[in-house]
Amino acid sequence: MSASIALAQVPNNDGYLFDTRGLVAKSGFGLCWKTTRWTPAMAIAECDPELKKAEAPKPAAPAAPAKPKACNFTYSLQNDATFAFGKADLSAAGKDQLDKNVIAKLDSCASVKLMLITGHTDRIGSHGANQKLSEKRADAVKAYLAGKGAKADTVETMGAGKTQPVPGVKCDDKLPRKKLIECLAPNRRVVVEVQGPGK
Repeated sequence: MSASIALAQVPNNDGYLFDTRGLVAKSGFGLCWKTTRWTPAMAIAECDPELKKAEAPKPAAPAAPAKPKACNFTYSLQNDATFAFGKADLSAAGKDQLDKNVIAKLDSCASVKLMLITGHTDRIGSHGANQKLSEKRADAVKAYLAGKGAKADTVETMGAGKTQPVPGVKCDDKLPRKKLIECLAPNRRVVVEVQGPGK
């Protein structure tokens, strides 16, 4: 046996001898040197291809089903363009905004699991009056959307009254009434939240 042949074997197969480079030791005729422990179960393709059939590649794991896109969005309907001050009748401009920003987006939803419509008012007036007004505005938006064919498993409306002003809107109560009404405009809104899977 050549001096370049090591008696060390591959850790997981001691049926063959390997040289110092880690290659299978071969005779001058190209035959692999086997140890006395060799059995057909230890055959490797390089030395005994007829005994060691190439292992079939493992089938690829099935691709995980694509997670459906969510169809979640929120739209804030500014009341100054949609409701007269202190009123709950939805204007033509408000209906147009709902058509473009809610109804059109619903087409991308496979279904709507929840539609939450929340009315808000500014702080002018009593708590009770603002609460009722915010509820009426939310109900007006719900009725319009239902009339346009908007369907949801659950539709909820609520009025927040003047309890959730828009952060950052600061208006001095000493302003003339008209100026105060203008300043508080961002707080007068109806928010439509939609949740469901996309198509």
